[in-house]
Amino acid sequence: MECRKFELTINSANDLREVRRLFKMKVYAKVLIGSNKNMEKRTPVDKHGQTNPAWNYTMKYSISEPWLQHHGTMVVIKLYCKRKLGDRYIGEVHQSLKQLFDYAYPMGGSAVVHFPVQIGSAESQGQLCFSYRFGDKVAIEKLMLAESIASFLLTSPHGAT
Repeated sequence: MECRKFELTINSANDLREVRRLFKMKVYAKVLIGSNKNMEKRTPVDKHGQTNPAWNYTMKYSISEPWLQHHGTMVVIKLYCKRKLGDRYIGEVHQSLKQLFDYAYPMGGSAVVHFPVQIGSAESQGQLCFSYRFGDKVAIEKLMLAESIASFLLTSPHGAT
């Protein structure tokens, strides 16, 4: 089976809906690809931007090639406001992984995009900016071997210095 490396950088958001009235908004993003909860990752909390947070945070994934062949595999980015009494939902962006791939492929496999932040089915407030890059197609066995070697070198006391 073949797969590709997929790097997703959550850059920033602007004009988000204000969900806190008394204290500063501290915003983070959760990213899920497909319905695989093991692939869920999140940005650090932006403590200063409030309704205009900035992260410039990169997440790396290994994407199986069949996921790029149909529109059913979605990249879902949900924005939350961090609170002591439970985090508050701000909104989300849904994009087909295939659509992102098809858009970036003619430009060398990478792109910077802006999408409206949806709140429910029709309403939107604010925009999310992210960049992404698809790597070359490789056999999954080669990718797993390369990741294992890199992990060993990073964690081993005898690894590269």
